[in-house]
Order: sequence, then C-alpha cells, then structure tokens
Amino acid sequence: MRKLKERKFESPLDVVRLFAATFHPTMTSGNSPSAASAPALSRTAWLICIIAAIGFAFDIYELLMLPLIIKPAMAALSAPLVEALVTGGMERAKAAALWSPGGEMYVSWARTLFFVPALAGGVFGLLGGYLTDLLGRRRVLTFSILLYAFAACAAGFATTLPQLLFFRCLVFIGVCVEFVAAVAWLAEIFTNPVQREKVLGYTQACSSLGGLLVAGANILAAKWAMDLPAIAGGHEAWRYTLISGVIPALPLLLIRPFLPESPAWLKKREAGTLKRPSIAALFAPELRKTTVITTLIFAASYGIAFGAIQQLPQIIGAQRIGTPAEAGHVAVRAIAKESGATAMAAAKAAKKPEPVAQREMRQAAGNASDQTVAGVTLWQEIGGLVGRFILAVLAVVIVSRRTLFRVFQIPSLIFVPLLFWWISGQLGNADSLGMIKAGIFVAGVLTVAQFSFWGNYIPLVFPVHLRGTGESFAANIGGRVLGTAAAWLTLTLSASDKPDPARVALVGACVAGGYALVGAVLTQFLPEPKAEEVTE
Repeated sequence: MRKLKERKFESPLDVVRLFAATFHPTMTSGNSPSAASAPALSRTAWLICIIAAIGFAFDIYELLMLPLIIKPAMAALSAPLVEALVTGGMERAKAAALWSPGGEMYVSWARTLFFVPALAGGVFGLLGGYLTDLLGRRRVLTFSILLYAFAACAAGFATTLPQLLFFRCLVFIGVCVEFVAAVAWLAEIFTNPVQREKVLGYTQACSSLGGLLVAGANILAAKWAMDLPAIAGGHEAWRYTLISGVIPALPLLLIRPFLPESPAWLKKREAGTLKRPSIAALFAPELRKTTVITTLIFAASYGIAFGAIQQLPQIIGAQRIGTPAEAGHVAVRAIAKESGATAMAAAKAAKKPEPVAQREMRQAAGNASDQTVAGVTLWQEIGGLVGRFILAVLAVVIVSRRTLFRVFQIPSLIFVPLLFWWISGQLGNADSLGMIKAGIFVAGVLTVAQFSFWGNYIPLVFPVHLRGTGESFAANIGGRVLGTAAAWLTLTLSASDKPDPARVALVGACVAGGYALVGAVLTQFLPEPKAEEVTE
C-alpha cells in the first residue's frame, strides 16, 4: 500500500471530479490529484457505493431510533401496567411514579431496551462475521439489511414492552451484521489504496445522513401524527418513526441483483485457499494485541455517545407535564404545555368525553416535546456528518492512524463531559436551548467521526479470511456490547425517586469522560497498519 504521506491534499472538488468521471471520464483532468492516484468509478462501482451508503445510513437510522422514542414509547406501553397496579390497590401517583422517567420500573426497562438488544447484536453479530467470511460479503449484507428494515417496521406495531424488546433485538442483529459485511466488501472491491480510503470514508459519512433522516422523520411524525392512521388506538409519533425503518429495504430489492461479490474473497474460495474463519484465530499471538486494543477503543468511542450524547432526549424532553413532578428543559416544557392545552380545548369544543380529551392532551403534549427535542438532536447529526467528511479528507493526508484518531478523540475527552456538566445547570434557563444546539453540534463532530475511523482502520489490520470476523468482534463486542453498556450505566447511576434530568446529565458527563479517558490511554498501544495491500 502506497504510503499516505506521498499523496497530495485533495479538495472536495477533486472528489467530485473523481465521481463525475464515472459517466464522463473526460471531466477528470490529468493534472488532478485524484486522476493521478485513482481510477474512475464504473457504473457497477457506483451501484456498490450507493448500496453501501444506504446500508451505513440506515444502520445509524435504526440505532438512533431508540434514544428518540424511548420516553414516549415507555409511557404508552406502560400505561396498562400502571392501571393494573392501581386496580391491585396501589395509589395512582405511586404507580405512575414507578413508570415515570427515573422511576424503578422505567429505569429497569430502559436499561433493558438499551443493553439487551446490544448484547443480542454483539453475540449474533459475531456469527454474522463468521458467515460473512464463510458465505460471502454480498449475501450476508443483503439479508442483514432486510432483517433490520422489517424488524424496525414491526416494532412500530408493538403493544407490549417485551414485543418492542424482541424487535429491537432483531434490529441490532441486522445492524451489527451489516456493518461487518459492508466494510469487508468495500475494502476488497476497491483495491486502489486512494480510492478505497475515499469510498470507505465517504460512504460511511452517509451514516450521519441516517442520523439526520431519523431526526427529520421523528419531527415529521410528531407533526403529522394526529392526521395519520391510528395504530393500537392512538396517534403516537414514536410508532410512525419506527415504521419508517422499512425504507432501506425498497432500493435494496431493486439493486441487489446487480451487485458483485468481493473478488478477493471469491478468488480465494475458488482457488480453495480460503481459510475457515475462527474467533480463536483473532487471539493468535500475531493478532491478539490488535484484537484486544481495537475492541476496547471501539467500546470507548461508543461509550462517549451512549453514556451522554444519546441521553439528551431524556434530559431535555418534557416529562410528567401538568404534575408537581414535571421535568425537562423549561423551554420544551412550555411548548408541550401549550400544545396540550390547545388539544384539550379542541377536544372540549368537540364535546369529547373527559378520558378521551385527557388522552389527546397527553399525546399532543408528548408529540410537541418529541418534535422540539428532535430539532435539538438534529444538530448532533449535522455535526456528525461534518465530522465524518473531515475524517474522510484527513484520512488521505495523515499517515499515522493513531494521529488521525486522536484529532477527534482528545478534544472529545475534554469537550463532551464539560458540555453535559454545563447542560445540567441550564435546564431552567429558557434561553440556553440555542447554546445546547451549538454544543451538541460540536459533540457530534468529535464523536461521530470516530465511528467512521474504524471502517477505514480495521480492514487494514486483519487478513482476508478473518476480516469479517475481526471487524465483527471489535464492532459488536466492543462497540455494541461494551460501548452501549454506557447507557445502562448512566441510567443506573442516575436513577432516583423522581424525574431528575440534571442528575442524568451529570452522570452522563462522568460516564462519557470515563470511557473517553480509557480510550485515550489505550490509543497509545493502537497498532499501526502494515504497508501492504488490503487484498493480501
């Protein structure tokens, strides 16, 4: 592999010229750095990039659904359980407190919904990595996308918490398997080093488009919920957000017949030289350090996000509106109250029964809160998109992979904990919402870019027959299991008798800081890839 320090800096215009050459080769100047270092993409290569971009985008789309919808979903699905407790003789206020954010049952199920799917994804993701090496990249990639798309859609029709948990497990399994298959597939199809760096960098940047899309979908769902067909007798925005997860299945069904298999994998299989994948082989002396260090640092990257950043909807979202224990950011609470009052007035004007009017008021208040919160978290995804593109550019400039990673890792170690410590004291300041948006944008730049790094790095440090298995172990055991466990840790340590978003923010700052510190220390031992072709 030609060393990156020999390459000239390439502007976004150079990248545009490279991609444009797919259909118009004369558009790429012979003096362009891109033209000198990489061939133009073919139409088939374009299809590959498109399906990979769709896969990466909806990986994040599906994963980020839960932080956005968990509060309203828990409220809706726990309502029958609250009524059962009241029927059994428990005071309504006490029963409601158990299932309100911060309550014992709420925390228990929130931890379960965050961690159990991640664990399932990690375990079955390892199997997916094995199957990726055994059966081929394309086949596993296709079925994993179909799995998470239809599972996310089915989750929108869940009527109980166990049902929601089951479908979220299927979503995580699909996502965990898809990432592994996609990265191995791309790395082996695009053998030119410069082109490979670009394709991996820019297709993974589409992951943040998925974050933008799910935030946008949640905003639209909250806005139009009352006009959409009823599901389970209601018009709750979170259901429509989940149902939208079926979208990636549609283009995949059309494009899939035109996608080739990885030539590197296929060549070795046909020659009978493809070694059987083995998890044990990842811990052979020559790979043990690489496996352990990448897994733990991968976990640190995810821990920063799930320990703090993904808890933002629960921190600023309106909770228990109209009660003495209402919580959340004061500006979001005001918006929720206004929307709820409007819905109540409309229901009374229509002479609807009081229980119906109360239900519509709660739904309207909840949808308004969700819409406002989604507008805030949208800035995280915009920042993530910027961060991913910055990394994609820097990947062809910075030789050392450790240095490239630290460009984002060290600032996030400092900034994210300070941001959430500051947020904990700003929930009563109506004017702080704009600054929270700015802060979460920067946090997105620094943390989300780290996820793209691993797609560029891991294919360079594992051999072909172990590439899927190695990626799967690092991404799933490290990122999905150990990393997302940060959400479980934050929720556990911040549990209290009444909703306390400030406590969640403070604990999130500590958890994210702890994960980031561990990652920063371990980066000192991160192996640099050898200067050899990824197809070897």
